[in-house]
Amino acid sequence: METCKKVRSKKLSTRVDLTAMVSVSFLLIIFFMVTTELAKPKILDLNQGDNGCCDCPRYPEGYGENRSLTILLGENNKLVYFVGLVASPIKEPQKTIYGKDGIRKELLLRNKSLLAYSAKLGKPKRGIVVIIKPSKKSNYGNLVDILDEMKITGINSYAIVDEFTPEESKLLTAK
Repeated sequence: METCKKVRSKKLSTRVDLTAMVSVSFLLIIFFMVTTELAKPKILDLNQGDNGCCDCPRYPEGYGENRSLTILLGENNKLVYFVGLVASPIKEPQKTIYGKDGIRKELLLRNKSLLAYSAKLGKPKRGIVVIIKPSKKSNYGNLVDILDEMKITGINSYAIVDEFTPEESKLLTAK
């Protein structure tokens, strides 16, 4: 008579090693934290003024033109600015450069003098209003450079306008 041996299955360990799973999960957490930080948009805060205030101060004649400084951006990093209206400017159009010895110096001087003048009139914090006009031939980097200058100089009143008058176009094409 043959003896029947029962084949018993080998008992496997019920313990699972999670070391690899923990390191993979930490790597995934770090990856998603880095990618969400890099995916956040980098924006420049653009302050826009009120469009209809009823308590606007009354300033002397010509004060509005004195407050406006127009910057024209042309091709090959050309930068021309003038104060007032292009037909009758308070300060004649001048070509300048980007940076601390160029447009930044002019912006700081104009803004400081106008802030002092408006403080004498009893309405402090009324500095210059900058009108930025990039031409179709200017590059995007020039616009970013000018917006950086607005941030550095602390000028919050500025507008980006894409319309040129014929006189302004002549200023950019002149040598």
